[in-house]
Amino acid sequence: MSESTVKIYDTTLRDGAQAFGVSFSLEDKLRIAEELDDLGVHYLEGGWPGSNPKDIAFFEKVKNMRFKSLKVAAFSSTRRPRMKVEEDPNIQTLLPAEVPVYTVFGKSWDLHVEKALKTTYEENLAMIHDTISYLKRYADEVIYDAEHFFDGYKSNKEYALKTLKVAQEAGANCIVLADTNGGTMWYELEEIIEEVKKHITAPLGIHAHNDSDLAVVNTLVAVRKGIVHVQGTINGIGERCGNANLCSVIPNLVLKMNVEAIPRENLKKLYAVSHLVSELSNKPHNDHLPYVGDNAFAHKGGVHVSAIKADPRTYEHVEPQLVGNTRKISISELSGRSNILEKAREMGIDVDKDSPAVKKVLERVKSLEAQGYHFEGAEASFELLFREMLGEKKKYFDLLGFSVITRRQDDRVYSEATIKVKVPEEVAKKQGYDESFEHTAADGEGPVEALDKALRKALEKFYPSLKEVRLTDYKVRILNEQAGTRATTRVLIESTDGRNRWGTVGVSPNIINASWMALVDSLVYKLYKDEKGGGEK
Repeated sequence: MSESTVKIYDTTLRDGAQAFGVSFSLEDKLRIAEELDDLGVHYLEGGWPGSNPKDIAFFEKVKNMRFKSLKVAAFSSTRRPRMKVEEDPNIQTLLPAEVPVYTVFGKSWDLHVEKALKTTYEENLAMIHDTISYLKRYADEVIYDAEHFFDGYKSNKEYALKTLKVAQEAGANCIVLADTNGGTMWYELEEIIEEVKKHITAPLGIHAHNDSDLAVVNTLVAVRKGIVHVQGTINGIGERCGNANLCSVIPNLVLKMNVEAIPRENLKKLYAVSHLVSELSNKPHNDHLPYVGDNAFAHKGGVHVSAIKADPRTYEHVEPQLVGNTRKISISELSGRSNILEKAREMGIDVDKDSPAVKKVLERVKSLEAQGYHFEGAEASFELLFREMLGEKKKYFDLLGFSVITRRQDDRVYSEATIKVKVPEEVAKKQGYDESFEHTAADGEGPVEALDKALRKALEKFYPSLKEVRLTDYKVRILNEQAGTRATTRVLIESTDGRNRWGTVGVSPNIINASWMALVDSLVYKLYKDEKGGGEK
């Protein structure tokens, strides 16, 4: 495809916010606006001013913001049936927003005219014309979203096209063809766009939903057919199955189709924007998203890793750095020597490829994974294992015993853990203690919390830096459910000291013991990194 230009219209704050469980605060919306401007997006749909106080407040705040590329759009429907546009409250609430762009949607499907609006075909056409021509007096641009256009075209071609012609006559700067139900096939979309272009000379846009898992494909196909305005959301969030994912659309346009969508150098900001929106949405980020997922450039099989080292093009369709992502080498039972060497390099371990330690680590990893261990997401445990094979792992303390009991008293259930540990005598003396033993107890809401608190309490007097460590995530996986209560349990823990994050793992038929193993690795890793003066990010 020869180089062309499209405008990116982001509707994360309006259509994306309709996703189940998503609610952006005013501060969230303003921050996302700043980040999208920095990314190079052309339009941001800020919301529907007449729908809620939060959107009204957003448009008040955004008036004072200065953007490099971004134009803010306010969204609304066409005027209501049998009502003058000057008297329609939805339309009148748009005007105080004082934005450069107004986006209005209208009905293109005869079914909606009859069933939703309960009005005549002619009145619907008048609603479209009146609203666009009226708003043209107050804004630089008016964008018309032809809602349900593709379904409308398939139901009543002549009428659907007539709604577009009326919008064009009224002065719409861009007419957006919306696949609102997300059910249009790409080959249907191609044919319909070709037909639309015979009747409409105004610039055309595309708004695709993902109910058939085709939103990105249909958007790219539309661009190939001459569409110059693309709507979508960050991470594809939106009602039902979501919208076209701009984090896939944009790099595909720029890197694969040679289409100028945002500046190429801005693509490296895409990963950060994607993760920010997930964070502000209070949703876990999808690790398997193309381009911006944490596993988008992850390699697990040994053959793959060996080839990647020779030339990344063997198993990567683009360089991860282009979109701000990074390559990730995983350690698992599928690992080969190349995985081990690459992971060692990442951890700053200088080891020769023919070192016996590499073979020992590989054999040990495969043996442990056969038992249920899982080192993806537990790279701190893997590094400690590697250091142990190299003879570099230091013993910071010995467990002399622990016990955990759970009590129920006055309708409250809680746990208590007692623990006894011993540290090297030189460590105790360094902290001013004659005794290198510590026997203590702590309680918690559950047995793992009680054990965690007791272990820290026992060690913090000898190792004060452990006071910085806290658990940020705790996951339990039952590995052989058919064994019932005797099943093997894998515990993954994520910890932080406020600067760095690291993951550890423990496996045992006893969940307390599995948790203990992961907890110990977490603290040992912290002590090891403090001693070496480094840390995992």
